[in-house]
Amino acid sequence: MDFGTCAAVEDSGVRAAAAEALEAILERLRSRDVERMIEAAREIRRLTKTSSRHRRLLSGAIDPLVVMLQKEKLECREAAILALINLAVKDEGNKIKIVDAGALDPLIGFLQSTNSNLQEFATAALLTLSATSINKQIISSTDAIPLLVKIMKNGSQQAKVDAVMALYNLSTISGNLETILRAQSISPLISVFKSCNKCSKTADKCCTLLESLLSFDEGRTALTAEEGGVLALVEVLEEGSWHGKEHAVGALLTLCESDRSRYRDVILKEGVIPGLLELTVQGTPKSRSKARQLLKLLRNAPYQRSELEADALQNLVCNIVSRMDGEECAGKAKKMLADMVQVSMEQSLRHLQQRALVCIPSDLP
Repeated sequence: MDFGTCAAVEDSGVRAAAAEALEAILERLRSRDVERMIEAAREIRRLTKTSSRHRRLLSGAIDPLVVMLQKEKLECREAAILALINLAVKDEGNKIKIVDAGALDPLIGFLQSTNSNLQEFATAALLTLSATSINKQIISSTDAIPLLVKIMKNGSQQAKVDAVMALYNLSTISGNLETILRAQSISPLISVFKSCNKCSKTADKCCTLLESLLSFDEGRTALTAEEGGVLALVEVLEEGSWHGKEHAVGALLTLCESDRSRYRDVILKEGVIPGLLELTVQGTPKSRSKARQLLKLLRNAPYQRSELEADALQNLVCNIVSRMDGEECAGKAKKMLADMVQVSMEQSLRHLQQRALVCIPSDLP
């Protein structure tokens, strides 16, 4: 027997042994011994944590794991949820199978549990399952949205974050935005938003969800009634990811476009100008366009001295930016504007103009 044949036989033997081991796990999962079921569920969780192959091979565990969700023993429920989450991660087929197997009813029931771990695990499961378009429709037809809003308000820190992510997933379904608003979601959403790192994925999702919710007057009223709500969006313009900045400026633009006279001063008083100016040059194409639109809406109205300086600065920078759209948009011009953004709005406008005239885009090689 040559080397190749030996290797093939050996490989076949390894696969057979692995298949037997997986089948043994499934047998324990289907037994009537709760402790053996818990042990098997934990083993499935371990095997599927990073292995897409094991997620595929162990998809037969979904039905018995869903049955485990209905057991009285807490450890049994928790082990089953965690195994199902790992089976669903990065596997669209398993996500759909889990919902089809009837997992939603017990999971939604766990959202109302007084046990914080069970509540947190159920929220994480719904986040994972709601990432698939087919499941979104089914989840939307349940009581999940108002319960997720409650989690966002009263749950553990991790559960709050997962609830935001799940609501973001569900917000892409027509009609769900109104449902989310009716559940009084703005206040807890802002609370999570203010507490998170402005460059995090959580902040990105908060900005995106807020941009959508601000298309409704109820959402706009609720946001501006929350202390620090508008400021959180402004902070993302300065500290957030490029994705977050794009949706933060979009949210502010939606706010101002809906009623300029009502929201202009609300936005200005939070110090939005530096972040907007930087975005007009260094943002994504969409965020640059939105930032310029918002700057135009924030200009040309009666206001106090500090706002007058800010408005004059906007005119100056808009003029500079309008001359930077072509090939002359060089690194020196960008650096000049970035330096200008760092200057306090209360400093002398004359000093700022002198700096701008030292090196304007038309003078660049």
